[in-house]
Parts: sequence; structure tokens; C-alpha cells
Amino acid sequence: GDPQLPVLYEVERTRTGKSFSVRSVKAIQHGKPIFICQASFQLSQASPVQHQFTMPAVPPPEELLTQEELIQKFLQNPNLAERYRKHLNKIQAEDVPIDIKPVNPPDIFCSQVQEPKQLFWVRARGYIGETDMKVHCCVAAYISDYAFLGTALLPHRQYRIKFMVSLDHSMWFHAPFRADHWMLYECESPWAGGCRGLVQGRLWRRDGVLAVTCAQEGVIRVEQTPNQSKL
Repeated sequence: GDPQLPVLYEVERTRTGKSFSVRSVKAIQHGKPIFICQASFQLSQASPVQHQFTMPAVPPPEELLTQEELIQKFLQNPNLAERYRKHLNKIQAEDVPIDIKPVNPPDIFCSQVQEPKQLFWVRARGYIGETDMKVHCCVAAYISDYAFLGTALLPHRQYRIKFMVSLDHSMWFHAPFRADHWMLYECESPWAGGCRGLVQGRLWRRDGVLAVTCAQEGVIRVEQTPNQSKL
């Protein structure tokens, strides 16, 4: 989309039921759809049928470095190759409104195969407060897309990325949460192939409650000749 132009939203009342409703939204610019969303809504209902996975045991965010601190640490290394230095400086210059603390940050000097899983502590920067839950859901949607598809690249770090973009993104909201409080983002990629990658994610509250589940498929194209040197 073009941020300089207004967006026309077409909303279709796909279904309106007693406890579940569905709306389809199409965002249009230049007469063409640039985004399509289907949103489902449910009235709050109690049920004895409930369970969830167990939140991973990880160090608390207070014991970990932020992404900015990790990048600064890498930049201080005199042996860092210039193209990696440029890449890290580019990341550092981005104005990302998210605080991120990787639990197991990858070593940029190592191209060994890694399991397609990663964990981050994440939260929105600044104060949002006890506002409408829909605001926190919108912020969580933004947070969930950051570095998500990159999980599928961890077993293939010897390749240089040519093109990577998401095709679709789904979210399920399970419990109330604050997007400006630390949440653990658990990401994993069960499959990649045919220039596509599939990733799944879970956003955990600090008290162990599973708040959000995410899934995304994206296009991943890399240079066919592996890049051998990291320095």
C-alpha cells in the first residue's frame, strides 16, 4: 500500500449469529484490493472444556539484553565483515516501536544449521494502559509479524535472502492481555519448501496464560549458491 494515499475499506457482513459473527474487510487503493481480512467475533461464554500448552521455561526479560544492545555488541567486534556491519546498522536505524529481548540470539558469525525455533520477550514501547482490548489486539498483530517468518530461515543460514514476504497471517485471541507488558513470543517453523515457509507462534503472558496463537505463510527466495564466508 501507499501510506500517502487514503484507503477505502469495504466491509461485508458475512454472518451475524447469536454468539458468533463474521465480517469481511477489503482495503482498496487505486481501485485494487491491497489487503483482505476476515474477522470473527464471539460473545464471552463460559465452558468447562479448556486446556492449553505449558509456557516454555526461560529467563525473565530483566536478565536479557535488548536487540539494540546485542547489535551494539556485535558492532564493537573489529572482525565483523563490512556487509554485516551495514546490515546491522540498517536494523539499528529502523524506528521499531517494539521492545525485543531474544532469549537465545543467533550467532551472526556462525552459519551452522539451527532448529527452526526462537523465543523473544516482546512488548510495545511506551504506555497504552487499560484501554479497549481491541487496541491491544491491534498492537499484538503488529508485534506478531516482526521477525516471525525469519524463523523458517534458521536451518538455512548459509543462504543469502533475495526476497521474503508474508502471504497470509492468521491470529486467534484466547485471553485478555496488555500489549505494553512483556510477553513471551514462541515461534517455530514446522515446514518450508517450494519457495514458501510456514511459521506458527504463541504469545504468552508472564503469568503463563496463552493469550494469542498465530500462523503465517510466506514467500522465501534465496540465492542458489550458498554463501560460505561469514567474515
